[in-house]
Parts: sequence; C-alpha cells; structure tokens
Amino acid sequence: MTSTIAVIGATGKTGRRIADLLEDRGSSVRRLARGTAPAFDWEQPEGWRRALDGVDRLYAAYVPDLAAPGSEAAIARLTEVARDAGVQRIVLLSGRGEEGARRCEELLFASGIPATVVRASWFLQNFTEGMLRDAVLSGVLALPAGRVREPFVDVDDIAAVAVEALTGRGHEGRVHEVTGPQSMTFEEVAALLSEIHGRDVQYLPVEFDEFHAAVAAEAGADVATMLTELCREVFDGRNESPTTGVLEALGRPPRDARTVFTEAARLGTRA
Repeated sequence: MTSTIAVIGATGKTGRRIADLLEDRGSSVRRLARGTAPAFDWEQPEGWRRALDGVDRLYAAYVPDLAAPGSEAAIARLTEVARDAGVQRIVLLSGRGEEGARRCEELLFASGIPATVVRASWFLQNFTEGMLRDAVLSGVLALPAGRVREPFVDVDDIAAVAVEALTGRGHEGRVHEVTGPQSMTFEEVAALLSEIHGRDVQYLPVEFDEFHAAVAAEAGADVATMLTELCREVFDGRNESPTTGVLEALGRPPRDARTVFTEAARLGTRA
C-alpha cells in the first residue's frame, strides 16, 4: 500500500518546496492549505480530520508563527486529530529562540506520535520573496534589530532537512536546529543585496514602537503586536551562533547568503 505524506502549508515558502521535493522522489503527496481540496485551515479544526484521512506522515507549518497566541492549543489539537487519523510521523517547523515555539515542540513530543522538529533561524528568502521583499525594493530595510547578528538560513535547506526527517530513519524525537553557515547583521545583508543587484539598499535600525506603528498601518494591530514581540524576543543576541544542523541532517554544509541571493537574482525572484 502506498503511503501518503501530507504537507500543511503547501502554498508557503517551506511547504511548497517540501511537496515538490517529495513528488520528485515519487512520494504520494497531499498538499494542504486553505484553498485545497480537502482544505486545511488552522482556524477551522472541524475540517482537519477529513484532511488527514489516509495520511501516514505529516509536515506542519503553523501560520502565522508558533510564537503567536493560540499556537499551543492548535498544535495540541493537531496531534489529537493526527493520532485519531493514524498518522505515524509528524515533522513540525519551529522557530529558533522562541519560547512559545519551544512549548509547542514539547506538546508534539509528548503526543506519543513519532516526531521531529526542524527549528529554523530567519529565512534568507524573506528578503527575496517574503515579508521584507517590498522593503528591499524600496531601498530601506527598517527593523528593530540593532546590530544583532543572525545566521540566516536558506529555505531550500530547511525543505531538504524536513524531507529527510519525513522519509529517512533515525529522526524520531530529534530537533534539527538549522541555520546558515555564518552570522550577519542586517546592515551586512543590505550591503550584500546592494552589491548583487547593483542598487542601494540601506538598513535602518528603528525602535520597537516605531516598527509596531509601521506594521499596524499595513497589516493591523494584531499582526504588528505579534511581529514586534517576536522581534523583541529573538533580537537580543540569543540566536547569533550558527549551528551544524544542516550538516548533521544532510551530510553537507548549508548554503550561504551570497549563493542564495545570486541564484534568486538569476531566476528573476530577486528583491
């Protein structure tokens, strides 16, 4: 009997890459998101059981973030539904240095379902296809990060680690903490983007209240509060050191920022 691997968040940065990699390997994949059939909506748990019927293994990326209010209840409910549906393995995307995410990880490991956590640093693709892309296009990256360093990680590396955890052996009960190979300040990231794209990109450090006001004007107060508190939590230096998580999981080093940004520019997905 062919097993089915479900990918929750299949339209997101990690999910679509994971689904593509699995299908390239010949796996039977069920892509799940709010617009799929069956649908998976984190705000409508009554539909989760149908979405997971017949699923053997599961990848989950919680939206908006495991640091957001409600994430613990959602992950606890997901494990219950997955257990009832007969899911035999879960891989959860988590955030590095986030206390809320850590509590969700503990809930997952206590569920009794064989599980793996992929705990990631900030995505390099946030600058090329994500929330900071428009800011980079404008030439100004305004964030409350000061001069903190971050070992930004390639989302393709995250996807490869997640696929290995879903399909390989020996990953149950493990946390793969994945980062890029070196830590960079946002100022250094802006300089690298300027070099690769031939136009000026500046990093502007701002205060938390200023950041909150700017995000609230675009995305609403709730999103602004969640993102501001997340920045306040993780931009204190706790995540500055790179890890060897990608190397340990895949047997190769992670890709660096120059490689990722250069490839994005070549493919036309540049910031």
